Amino acid sequence: MNTAKPAMTSMTSLRQAIIQAVIKLNPSTQIRNPVMFAVYVGSIFTTVLWIDSLISPAEESPGFILSVSLWLWSTVLFANFAEAIAEGHGKAQAASLRKNQTTVIARKLKHAGTREFTEVPSTQLVVSDLVLIRAGETIPADGEVIEGVASVDESAITGESAPVVRESGGDRSAVTGGTRIISDWLIIEVKALPGHSFIDRMIQMVEGAKRQKTPNEIALAILLSALTLIFLLVVATLLPFSQFGVHVSGAGRPISLTVLVALFVCLAPTTIGALLSAIGIAGMNRLSQANVIAMSGRAVEAAGDVDVLLLDKTGTITLGNRQATKFSPAPGVTEQELAEAAHLSSMADETAEGRSIAVLAKRQFGLRGRDLESIKPHFVPFSARTRMSGVTVDGHEIRKGAADAVAKHVQSQGGSYPEESRRAVQEISNAGGTPLVVSSDDRVLGVIELKDIVKGGIRERFAELRQMGIRTVMITGDNPLTAAAIAAEAGVDDFLAEATPEAKLEMIRDYQKGGRLVAMTGDGTNDAPALAQADVAVAMNSGTQAAKEAGNMVDLDSNPTKLIEIVNIGKQLLMTRGSLTTFSIANDVAKYFAILPAAFAATYPTLKVIDLMQLGSPSSAILSAVIFNAVIIVVLIPLALKGVRYRPVGAAQLLRNNLVIYGAGGLLVPFLGIKLIDLILNSTGLL
Repeated sequence: MNTAKPAMTSMTSLRQAIIQAVIKLNPSTQIRNPVMFAVYVGSIFTTVLWIDSLISPAEESPGFILSVSLWLWSTVLFANFAEAIAEGHGKAQAASLRKNQTTVIARKLKHAGTREFTEVPSTQLVVSDLVLIRAGETIPADGEVIEGVASVDESAITGESAPVVRESGGDRSAVTGGTRIISDWLIIEVKALPGHSFIDRMIQMVEGAKRQKTPNEIALAILLSALTLIFLLVVATLLPFSQFGVHVSGAGRPISLTVLVALFVCLAPTTIGALLSAIGIAGMNRLSQANVIAMSGRAVEAAGDVDVLLLDKTGTITLGNRQATKFSPAPGVTEQELAEAAHLSSMADETAEGRSIAVLAKRQFGLRGRDLESIKPHFVPFSARTRMSGVTVDGHEIRKGAADAVAKHVQSQGGSYPEESRRAVQEISNAGGTPLVVSSDDRVLGVIELKDIVKGGIRERFAELRQMGIRTVMITGDNPLTAAAIAAEAGVDDFLAEATPEAKLEMIRDYQKGGRLVAMTGDGTNDAPALAQADVAVAMNSGTQAAKEAGNMVDLDSNPTKLIEIVNIGKQLLMTRGSLTTFSIANDVAKYFAILPAAFAATYPTLKVIDLMQLGSPSSAILSAVIFNAVIIVVLIPLALKGVRYRPVGAAQLLRNNLVIYGAGGLLVPFLGIKLIDLILNSTGLL
């Protein structure tokens, strides 16, 4: 059952794409693509010529004219099919998202500070309404949590089955309409009206039909249109030259209108013209498959041109939580004694740092959990006022915390702060770590080193980005010493320490003034100004509504390292477009040698010397070129949808690879393809 379902879905998508290819024959649709519109007009013109040949004698046989006409129509249909296939994925995803747009009954609170509510349909909610949602209920609208903490199932949006926590007062306070609360309750303030929600914007973006063309795509379309116009003018002048040649020589016959149309279609950049829209749509689809929603095609394209990446340290470059890595005992104290005290003081510490201290003590000295009933400890939770936590057991006060806070605590009990521990604290701080001092009563036992752990492989990723010509900048709120140490270990090119919203914004503007394109990630309200300024701004789905509205992309997985993948997808989009453009233009050289000798065989017999392919007859040569011109579009559809594989090498190497593979390939493939089609036509007697 599971294996049959994808095939059925694929066949359904294929049928829908075929239907859409026919629907797109509407002139108002065709005129949006000038290159293919010229082929479309040529198809209509040759159809009229065929009908006329049935009524009165013509220069070419009705069968030949019909064959050319049918393959010209096929060229247009294949181009429509490529675009329809690319749009199909987005439409399927949009249909899936629409299923989440159900009208639910919302508990609208009468006013702030009360739990009195009235039940109204979600469609009647307005911005600033307060809504109470309980476990098992669907969130009726996009909003910000203003009270409560709850687990939320966001699988309808992200595809991730694991629930996430949403709470008030932080950077994880945004909720999306259509998601469902699993436990507890929330009070949210509505931030978006029905029809303008995040899901509505997602639907608009993932539907290929609603995709706006990007500046580079428009520029390339203008170039292709100009080339098409030039070829049109060239072909139009060939008819009087041919007629003049026949008049002067008194032999042969002038070139026919059918052959002129075939020549024009084969010489125009129809291959890239047919696939250009599909390439752009497929690029956005690849981004959506990576669980990133682009709010504009311009953002996807800009990602391919980015040359500066601003990356947050925590969760992007480092694992996100500091880990205990070393015990440095004070004079007269053994390392195990320090580890035992640190372990005791961390037994009730549920933070990631506290758990890492227990793990380090267990790994180095085999220390495990104690029988709390027998030792009867009194745990002292961490306080922002004292900046310490700890435990009192057997009359001894064991404390751990900030160096200066523990020093004051020890000195208040008549103890002293050893110089060795003071140096250890300074060394850990200079190396980018965080020192925690442990004491027992009036004695300092030593220092625990907490360190941001740089993610495995991140240094290699930054080396790849550097090879691509992209500068990496780490942003952190840490002090400059800590930031410098982490930056050196991670291998970033630069860092911004003690970063404020104003500092981030100023840095982005400085880079942009220098002509650089900047990308950054963010999830908090304080990131919104910088996100709004960045050329590629990736907001985390788990972040605040302000961040998501400021960004031009939203990462549904809320993975800050996704920015690197986004850049790769953007570069792949640009490479695919460039590679297929090179292939398409190189194709024309082979078509010259195939169709020009055949087209003017009757007018200028001497052109036979450039018939390098030795094609069977003028008619089969022309028809073979027309057939190849249509079929190559279908052959290249998978490449246009999948994209050219991108490797992080320099621009010069990329250009060489492009010319060798797609330039040389564009020259050789038509020679082989046209010759093969000619052999089939002549051997089977189809012409």
